[in-house]
Amino acid sequence: MENLQGKVAVITGGASGIGRAVANRAADEGMRIVVADIEKGPLEQAGRELASTGAEVLGVVTDVSDAGAVRALRDAALDRFGAVHLVHNNAGVGVGGPIWEVSEEDWRWILGVNLWGVVHGIATFVPLLMEQGEGHVVNTASIAGLVSAGFLGPYNATKQAVVAISETLVKDLQAVGAPVGVSVLCPGFVQTRIAESDRNRPGSATEAAADGATEMRAAVQSMVDGGIPPATVADRVLEAVKSDTFYVFTHPELMGEVERRFADIMQGRRPSPTAIA
Repeated sequence: MENLQGKVAVITGGASGIGRAVANRAADEGMRIVVADIEKGPLEQAGRELASTGAEVLGVVTDVSDAGAVRALRDAALDRFGAVHLVHNNAGVGVGGPIWEVSEEDWRWILGVNLWGVVHGIATFVPLLMEQGEGHVVNTASIAGLVSAGFLGPYNATKQAVVAISETLVKDLQAVGAPVGVSVLCPGFVQTRIAESDRNRPGSATEAAADGATEMRAAVQSMVDGGIPPATVADRVLEAVKSDTFYVFTHPELMGEVERRFADIMQGRRPSPTAIA
């Protein structure tokens, strides 16, 4: 979609971080914005700030792990704007620690947001985009979707699944001749609140959190603080939508890690240590 003026963008996890930055950039392009987030307060603030720039904006509290909530998000967008053109399945959470210490509750929480959130977004919005004969889907994965860093087992699993789902989606759409674009976003560390994901962790998962969670959170926060600004990522996302670019990378210095991972696969050797975490 080269011309985004007047088009409608739906962005999950849109109240902060990458999602908020993409909403800002989309508004700069003249798009009408639907911001979805599970946090009501930050969502309302994002809506006010976007509206103050002159953007047409709708905020919808949404738990992307709930298929019904994502369908309600679609319906709210259609009721307000009559169409949806860009869907950014961006909501994400993370938790760290040795993989054998991650609780079942945390596995379910992370899978629900990072994986099922994308699945629900595709199932809900892609048929609409196909019917319109126009649209683009962006799925937020991570460089962890291509390289497995230690102590991030559930996060790695979900992000690699998002890459696979996105690759399959673009092939399925091509097979049926649907004029819908797909991009998968694979950033390295970005200055977001991912290290504070447990602010939205369900109560049962909070109680079952691994003992080392505080130390792991501090380590991830340090790397996040050294990351790139969300606005830089947003620029790449909008460029990808307009140019119909599939793989969206933001950290060229990490591509050597990707090459090393695939060399390990081709040579059948034990996975190499990574410089990511």
